[in-house]
Amino acid sequence: MRKLLRVFAVQVFAAAFVLSAVAAPAHADPLPTDPVLAAEWQEAWDTHKFYENVPPAPGSGMSRASTSISIVINAPAHKVFDKYSDFRNHIGRAAFLTRLAYHKDVTKKGVRYLNLTAVEDVPFEGQIVSLHTHAQQRLHRSQLFYETDSWSAPGIFTHQKIVFKKLTPTQTEVTEHLTFDAPDDLIDVSVTSGVASHQQTQTALKQAIESGAI
Repeated sequence: MRKLLRVFAVQVFAAAFVLSAVAAPAHADPLPTDPVLAAEWQEAWDTHKFYENVPPAPGSGMSRASTSISIVINAPAHKVFDKYSDFRNHIGRAAFLTRLAYHKDVTKKGVRYLNLTAVEDVPFEGQIVSLHTHAQQRLHRSQLFYETDSWSAPGIFTHQKIVFKKLTPTQTEVTEHLTFDAPDDLIDVSVTSGVASHQQTQTALKQAIESGAI
């Protein structure tokens, strides 16, 4: 899994969407059903408690790194929020993201909670290997921000807060505050590949929103 994560990082930088122009390798494993992904999500929630944004303890073998990235999108703030926060719009724009499985959608006290699994199909040694990222997204539309906590093997946690700032009636700044927790030997590649992937997605969403494609 560590080797696969490093391959993922390299291919993010290589703009791996060009792979769609060549013959696709066969899947290494059968495609998981939604109930299987839901069971995986629940196990990750119960076991890894990825909703707890707690810095790794010293000597735990885990490290934390945080960064922020911003982009300005020429569209009204609430429109940008609605399009940007809908992860279905990330398919085909985020590196390797091919599928989303939603397990729960509930609103409490004005906050919408979405439990989901993102499936990323990564070419690896002549086959397609599916990586599953289990997440909870919390949308605060009235305050123009959302949060996402996630976990994926081999022990990569992310904690995100995405803020939408109205600059003018037709211009919005989107800032992603990103925190990564990962094993010590994977923290650098996790941050590098994660930030590159988020920047790619930001640029693609900006183009899609401004052009009216979404």
